[in-house]
Amino acid sequence: MPTSISPFPAVRELFSTTGGYLDSATYGLPPRAATEALLALERARSTGTMAIGPIDAAVTRSRHAFARLIGVPPARVAVAGQVSHFVGLVAASLRPGATVLVADGEFTSLLFPFLVAQQRGALTVRSVPLERLVDAVDESTDLVAVSSAQSSDGRVVPLAELTRAARACGARTLLDVTQSAGWLPLPVDRVDLLTGGGYKWLLGPRGTAFLAGSEEALADVPPGTAGWYAGADPWTSIYGAPLRLAADARRLDLSPAWASWVGQAPALELLAEIGESAIGAHNIALANRFRAGLGLPPGDSAIVALDITDAAVARLTAAGVVASRRAGRLRCAFHLYNDEADVDNLLEAVAGHAVPEDPDPAYSGTRR
Repeated sequence: MPTSISPFPAVRELFSTTGGYLDSATYGLPPRAATEALLALERARSTGTMAIGPIDAAVTRSRHAFARLIGVPPARVAVAGQVSHFVGLVAASLRPGATVLVADGEFTSLLFPFLVAQQRGALTVRSVPLERLVDAVDESTDLVAVSSAQSSDGRVVPLAELTRAARACGARTLLDVTQSAGWLPLPVDRVDLLTGGGYKWLLGPRGTAFLAGSEEALADVPPGTAGWYAGADPWTSIYGAPLRLAADARRLDLSPAWASWVGQAPALELLAEIGESAIGAHNIALANRFRAGLGLPPGDSAIVALDITDAAVARLTAAGVVASRRAGRLRCAFHLYNDEADVDNLLEAVAGHAVPEDPDPAYSGTRR
């Protein structure tokens, strides 16, 4: 059994978990500082003493921390509440008759806005198996939309090859980073647009999402849902014409859900301080410890999916293991608050009840 020494023993103490939580692909656990900030806000709201200024500051802190985490200027980050909102804006930016290339079985928050546009006759959606995505990019492709790590099983898209193929054909790329932001460093200089929700690996409450990208790609995204918070100076442009939107990505902002952003800011700042490379190395080492215990080769994802017997479900519950089932398989997700003991407890619980096969042995995403 390979060993990996966690670099985060002190960080683990910042969380309330007592171990066994392996479901960050469903929702992340907040650091205690984030929980306390959120509760303090609600206590203030209940007594009518809540101030708006600190909430605006939390949005700004979150924008800057996300920008730092992924490596772009804050001026190229927009905020809203859901990924599908931003995908809808991207769909609206495409020329009539455009072709969008997606992966089979893609998470539908990335897929449905394009299918709705296709239903209206505005564009064409072409879907291929993930392992054929790079080869399917051709001169007819206007946009490739794909999750950098698949929600169902954690497979990682080969980004270097994908972005190279897209640029060679004059196509743009849109990445959904909901299942990778926080642990998987991305070549953002080669990605046109990326969007992600904050409530999974970014450890925020539900109700935060980000859009980032190149200046050129962002400029083509229409502010079709612009409200007061998209104004150049929101608090002085809340009434009347003329239109006066922010000059940068903030023109795509939606008015924030207060509590969500107050809880997101401390979590994102913690992640940005540690860095995606360090978190990713930790998470993938734990995932590979689990894979090795099952007799599987190492992978490049913090998510591991496998078939298990029905008897294993009760064993997992009895062992205090929290994971999820997606697409009929057990999905385990390893994050910075997990350690080797969590992995070993999981291995003991599934011993003799797991089917050690990759979902697609011919494709592991390691070409990235």
